[in-house]
Amino acid sequence: MSTPRIAAIHDLSCFGRCSLTVAIPVISAMGVQVCPLPTAVLCAHTGYPSFTFADFTAHMREYAAGWDRLGVRFDAVYSGFLGSAEQIDIVLDFCRAHPGALRIVDPVMGDDGAVYKTYTADMCARMRALCEAADCITPNLTEACILTGVPFSKDMTCEDAAIIAQQLSETGPARVVVTGVEFQDRVANVCYERGCTSFTVQTARLGGQRSGTGDVFSAILIADAVNGVSLEKSVEKASHFVCTCVERAIDMDLPRTDGLPIEEELRNLR
Repeated sequence: MSTPRIAAIHDLSCFGRCSLTVAIPVISAMGVQVCPLPTAVLCAHTGYPSFTFADFTAHMREYAAGWDRLGVRFDAVYSGFLGSAEQIDIVLDFCRAHPGALRIVDPVMGDDGAVYKTYTADMCARMRALCEAADCITPNLTEACILTGVPFSKDMTCEDAAIIAQQLSETGPARVVVTGVEFQDRVANVCYERGCTSFTVQTARLGGQRSGTGDVFSAILIADAVNGVSLEKSVEKASHFVCTCVERAIDMDLPRTDGLPIEEELRNLR
């Protein structure tokens, strides 16, 4: 049996353990081949005080066409950070070109109740269209509110997130995971799968936000999806892996910008 293969459409931040820099080793460690299609290349992610940035938009269709000429097919298409409406359209076209592939979207649009400054109204509308065409989406609570038009509140509960997850599923994706719902000393990932009861996976909330945690989480869900693992088992695995890596980061006194020390835990991921 051949190794499952996914196309990962995301930025490549070469330092800081996020986006493709963590997605590639995590997914590979879980027995799935990763074929990256960069949306941008950065020497370090944008959380650092200094970084270089190279927009890859002009090359994305060319690279996708190169795969087509080689006859490369994919079991899944995963998209993360997309920097323009044109890039979102490129991903939509890529998904149409691979109709048999699972479509998994991490709609990187905002955080802490606000849309990222680089995101326009047109980009938000196009991202909604991409999420509607997906099989599984993994928005954080802010992004889930943006996608549904529900006003964001820091007092939102897991029950609120579950209602929003179901609303999102009704627009298209069969699986919705709303990540990072915080309350007291816990953080929850609230999940809805069409035809099933919603469920929540909780872990301890350790310190503040760290770069790349959502990317690691989504990468595990993607690999599990093509390996046929149930959503509940996958979310439990991803949640606990991220929590373990955060504990390691705290023990190692890593700056939050340096992300999760996945190198210490990858051997335990399969």
